[in-house]
Amino acid sequence: MTKLVLLVSMVFYSLSFACTSDGEEGIVPDNDLYISADMKSLNGMEEDMFNDVITQVETIFAPIVSSFGGKLKVVRKWTDGTVNAYAKRSGKTYEVHMFGGLARHETITPDALALVVCHEIGHHIGGAPKKGARWASNEGQADYWSSLKCLRKAWLNDNNKEIMSKVQVPATVVKMCQKQYSQEADQFICQRSAMAGKSTGDLFAALRRQSKKPSFDTPDKNVVSKTNDNHPAPQCRLDTYFQGALCAMDENTDVDQKDEKVGTCMAEQGSQNIGVRPTCWHKAGGRTIGRKPRTWWIADL
Repeated sequence: MTKLVLLVSMVFYSLSFACTSDGEEGIVPDNDLYISADMKSLNGMEEDMFNDVITQVETIFAPIVSSFGGKLKVVRKWTDGTVNAYAKRSGKTYEVHMFGGLARHETITPDALALVVCHEIGHHIGGAPKKGARWASNEGQADYWSSLKCLRKAWLNDNNKEIMSKVQVPATVVKMCQKQYSQEADQFICQRSAMAGKSTGDLFAALRRQSKKPSFDTPDKNVVSKTNDNHPAPQCRLDTYFQGALCAMDENTDVDQKDEKVGTCMAEQGSQNIGVRPTCWHKAGGRTIGRKPRTWWIADL
């Protein structure tokens, strides 16, 4: 019976939900999952934790959004089984929509959920490059900003050393975070952000029905000729989260909404270029790949 309910729910979702009013596209490509609230969480996530994670990020960024002239509104839809999230603007209201189906997915940890909240806020204030002439930071930039700025602010006062003592962190992550940061506190935030990215990258791979999960040891070697505004491949997205975590630029040095060099790590000739946006989606100074501008837009996960 449970499998039948899930199957019916999946069919209903695939026919009814789209992130744009014209139904042109879904929030995440090829996502037909629906994990209803009456089904057992696949990862132990409960509604209280769902709300606590969102509140931690929302509390920090509500005043920051206010400084942009907006009002942050996080719409919490725990009972909705949609496995996704999106950002939307309505006048001066900067909306983030979070769904219980995403939180209940087996790949999602509380830290990954926090990263998703950051990603959606990042569409609003994550800086350049943007989706063409639209208000929203593009997908890769929202990913990069999540670990570059957002998670660092959200977790600054947590006991990250204790939290990470309970997580099996790959040697590559430990080595790179220690190489980039001299302070132990920064190293553990770097590790924590990277592992949140791993969980989220596993989600993207699952939604694309990819048997191979993204790995810190197999970075995407593709090089784009123009910046891609759309969703990068799961491996490329993990690379972006990891590089954002490794960028030693201070989290309080804001990004710019027009100049993508401000507040970020940029590639320099002769350097190791650690912490820069991966070339699998980003072309420094290049034109963007995207759709024509619209008068309004919903930015998706």
